[in-house]
Amino acid sequence: MSGLSGLELRNVIKRFGDVTVVKQLDLQVAEGEFLVLLGESGCGKSTTLRMIAGLEEVSEGSVWIGGRDVTRLHPMARDIAMVFQNYALYPHMDVARNMSFSLKLAGVAAADIAGKVAAAAKVLNIEHLLARKPKELSGGQRQRVAIGRAIVREPKVFLFDEPLSNLDAKLRSHMRAELAVLHQRLAKTTVYVTHDQVEAMTLASRIVIFDKGEIQQLGTPTEVFNHPANLFVAAFIGTPTMNLFDVSAVSVGGTLRLQGAGIDWLAPDWLAHAAPASGQAQQPLVAGLRPQALQLGDALPNRLSIHAEVIEYLGTESLLAGTAGAGSVIPAHGGQARNAAVVPGDAKSLLGQRVNFSFDANALHLFDRASGRSLRPT
Repeated sequence: MSGLSGLELRNVIKRFGDVTVVKQLDLQVAEGEFLVLLGESGCGKSTTLRMIAGLEEVSEGSVWIGGRDVTRLHPMARDIAMVFQNYALYPHMDVARNMSFSLKLAGVAAADIAGKVAAAAKVLNIEHLLARKPKELSGGQRQRVAIGRAIVREPKVFLFDEPLSNLDAKLRSHMRAELAVLHQRLAKTTVYVTHDQVEAMTLASRIVIFDKGEIQQLGTPTEVFNHPANLFVAAFIGTPTMNLFDVSAVSVGGTLRLQGAGIDWLAPDWLAHAAPASGQAQQPLVAGLRPQALQLGDALPNRLSIHAEVIEYLGTESLLAGTAGAGSVIPAHGGQARNAAVVPGDAKSLLGQRVNFSFDANALHLFDRASGRSLRPT
């Protein structure tokens, strides 16, 4: 890895006693990249961030920043700055002193400190707040101060640990946009931990999707949404989540079809080209279908009906959720409670009705049921 590289984790393992919470993690982050670690609580993403910061020891492996092995260095010596979920501001200090405290500890000259604080405050539009104490600030203002404290250090790597989770929905949306603009201006290597898909999809250059201490997929937001590597990613990414059904591929009259309880669908073209033309059922599969791929009516080759049990009106569209089936219920893979579709406008009139949808076969994702691995070519 070159000296210009941002960050690298080499064969990193983290154990707490007999429990391994991060397993053989290899990860490279390019200089200036915005990498998001995404996953559910307890998946290992925050522990990974804390190992990068030096707040947790690495059990095995090494952490490299800017081409330098920092695995055993104190956090202050790693050239990183971290923004925490709870802001971690000193309540007895005003904004200017909060932002400058680490610089004073490092022995930076007073004139240089004043210049750095003023520059960061201007970037974050908090120049008018420099004399205030944290208790006099709103949640969004406190978060800006915490970010400003990181900016003044001019680190090689910014680390963010769920920084927006304490904000209300409107302010969270605003701060997402602020962070995106800030990253464009500073072009600093950034590692950002969240469980919020919207944050991940809108901010990330690439997303690392974690589960049980292992990377399930690493890719751009477009890649992880359109080409999920396995069933976990398929079920995790997307709002509403992907519809999943147990099926098998069967050749009927030379045409490859997907069949299961209540299902008889034309298979996607790419599977038909790859699968042998035999009358025998192939290996057990899971068919995945994004709710956005379903269209009202029967204009497209494959059909699915949903008994509408819940309608959520979202303004320009509605989310319809219910039980899929035509006469008999189509069982969802893994006990999935409801199937879903996205329909235009206000669809409350459909509540309690059986609504017919159709979809193109090539909108289907297919996964090996045993391994969970995606079969769809990228």
